[in-house]
Amino acid sequence: QVQLVESGGGLVQAGASLRLSCAASGRTFSRYSMGWFRQAPGKEREFVAASGWNGITTNYGDSVKGRFTISRDIAKNTVFLQMNSLKPEDTAVYYCAFKQIARSLGPWNNIQDYDPWGQGTQVTVSS
Repeated sequence: QVQLVESGGGLVQAGASLRLSCAASGRTFSRYSMGWFRQAPGKEREFVAASGWNGITTNYGDSVKGRFTISRDIAKNTVFLQMNSLKPEDTAVYYCAFKQIARSLGPWNNIQDYDPWGQGTQVTVSS
């Protein structure tokens, strides 16, 4: 069974840093693009970052560009999201997901192009 497990979330003050991890199992990791999305209560799921299968191509949502960095350790089947200069508006549940191969040439920020998804990890940033 294909599974993704996020970890590393927590409660921090504004300006702090966190590194989220997403560990994959049940699927060969190296040839899939991966994405991070987040969802705050009462709001739609928002694109955060994505990484191409070879780790070279990356894309970021406008709200996190310059503060967040996506990376991957192919040998460990793990994707990371380094979050710096955190703001209260970054508070959300963060999810990682595989980008479907059939949609590999599609937009990076299309939620419908990703499957499966992890269970999410909560990030809370206090002001």
